[in-house]
Amino acid sequence: MEKKTNLKLPTRLLLLLCFMGLGLIVASIASAATLLTGKNLLTLVTIQDVFAFIVPAIVAMALFYRRPMHAMCLDRAPGWLSLLVIVAFYIVSLPAMNWLVNFNEAMTLPASMAPLEEWMRASEDSAKEITKQLLDIHTVGQLLACVFVVGFMAGLSEEILFRGAMLRTMQDSRLGTHAVVWIVAIVFSAIHMQFFGFLPRLVLGLWLGYLLVWTRSLWVPIIAHTLNNSTVVVFSYLEGNGIVPEGYGDSLGVPADGAFPWLALVSFIASLALALWSHHHYHKGRQSPPSLPV
Repeated sequence: MEKKTNLKLPTRLLLLLCFMGLGLIVASIASAATLLTGKNLLTLVTIQDVFAFIVPAIVAMALFYRRPMHAMCLDRAPGWLSLLVIVAFYIVSLPAMNWLVNFNEAMTLPASMAPLEEWMRASEDSAKEITKQLLDIHTVGQLLACVFVVGFMAGLSEEILFRGAMLRTMQDSRLGTHAVVWIVAIVFSAIHMQFFGFLPRLVLGLWLGYLLVWTRSLWVPIIAHTLNNSTVVVFSYLEGNGIVPEGYGDSLGVPADGAFPWLALVSFIASLALALWSHHHYHKGRQSPPSLPV
């Protein structure tokens, strides 16, 4: 493998996290300066995406590999079939994901862990308040800006860091592909610090990870992530302006109290079938995971 360094995996991951920490410091300083100029929240989020996710990932991979764009699978365009799979999976999985979101939000900890749950709920409420401010959209111009920042920039930056840098670096080890995908998905979900949304974000992370492994193109999970985030933005705009009922996009698949979630079950089975088909299709005739620079 054409590396610039023979650093062991733990050292490389530690360096990646250090670069991310430095990026967060830079982003905090830049955000503070931006606040003084009266810029809005979208600008602050963009600064964080660039300095805390994109720059650390690219710097780390440029340090580790001679061909960082190839190592991150950014030099391979997605095929049309991959795009169809992304859209189809999002549509068929929506009821199941809505049910999982509802299930995760309703989870409670034992009474002995009440202080921990109280802290987790407070953290969740804080994150929801920021999201609410971001998605307070009233004009088409605000909608387009929010789709770019919350949809595309968030999808691009998080995929470059978690799948392009972290997952690809971990593939260059003795860990199996499934272990790598699961570990990165857990980190991806945990780092958002939204504990009552951990499970659906974990499932999303698994899907995005396997998309990279199967297609060998980071642009595929980037597009899938962007589609997921942008749809939330669009529904927020439609609901906020009374075009569709409030909660319209989140209620599909969530049954009334006491009812069995048949639609969510069918959605889960269909999603699993599509994922298994994708695995079979992309692995047909392929004996090894995507290679790092050679």
